[in-house]
Amino acid sequence: MGLRDGEALTYSVRWGLIPSVGRIKITAETIGAGADAVLRVTTTTSSWGLARGIFPFDARGESIYSLNSGHLLSVSEWSTYRTKETKDSITFDYGKMTAMFSDDIHPEKSHELPMPKGEPSDLILALIQTRDWNLAPGQSRDTLVIFKDLLYPLTIRPEDEPEFVFSSLGIFKSTVLVPRMEKATPIGMFRKGGTVRVWIANDDPRHLPVRFEVGFKVGTGTATLIDYQPPK
Repeated sequence: MGLRDGEALTYSVRWGLIPSVGRIKITAETIGAGADAVLRVTTTTSSWGLARGIFPFDARGESIYSLNSGHLLSVSEWSTYRTKETKDSITFDYGKMTAMFSDDIHPEKSHELPMPKGEPSDLILALIQTRDWNLAPGQSRDTLVIFKDLLYPLTIRPEDEPEFVFSSLGIFKSTVLVPRMEKATPIGMFRKGGTVRVWIANDDPRHLPVRFEVGFKVGTGTATLIDYQPPK
């Protein structure tokens, strides 16, 4: 899962040369006890400042993990941009190896889909969980990523050389990890030539994910860690 009860990470987002266009905050909270206890991970994203006048965007995602099995039980997402709103969710049945996708705005698009092998996660949380992997150059590891009603495998490899990340929290020597669709036909942003990278601090015992980067043909978005709350 990559996050612990009470842990919170806040990122400042820049787009190209524009220094601050939004915020991403990720929080983790344990709910319940015993065999029924779950970890709820909430991700909120919003544009702000001058960028909000041009791009008024807000989003909230919620992932529920079983603390007993470690399985992701469900993911729900909501977003709004000007007059466009999306709201959907996906729940997993590991006994039947199926997932149910529900679209609250367009119910006719709701459907069941088969689950491939692997432990599913949304892209941001899949990148965060790499903080526990300790991958060295030449190694790789696979993960299963969700986007809407798609489940696709990514292979994550570290780059050969570490890089330094400068943020308001300090300077971090970091391992750069790059996910690619190596074992399936690229889809979504990967089919369109998009790239993703995450920087994991390797000189800090917390192994913080200090930076994310998503590149498109029209520009690159970079999220840098500006605030951190440790677990309880």
